[in-house]
Amino acid sequence: MILEIVTPEAILYRGKVKIVTLPGVKGSFQILENHAPIVSLLEKGTLSFKESESPAVFMQEHFIQEKGEYALPIEGGVVEQKDNRIIVLAQ
Repeated sequence: MILEIVTPEAILYRGKVKIVTLPGVKGSFQILENHAPIVSLLEKGTLSFKESESPAVFMQEHFIQEKGEYALPIEGGVVEQKDNRIIVLAQ
């Protein structure tokens, strides 16, 4: 599945991932391959993901890498997942 993380300043990440964990309004949740379509607000917290192959766009200096996962602290935002394409508009 494709993950794209966009901020007002730049596209921070675009690439294929296995799993994405997001800080939702009612708690943390994960998106896996073939997840049902979803649109959700995000709260302040940490977005994390595991890559499945090398990304097309990756501003690595914004991310923390730990145990094979990448993490990005966010202040909030919105996520949309449809047809194995996840778009995160983050602050």
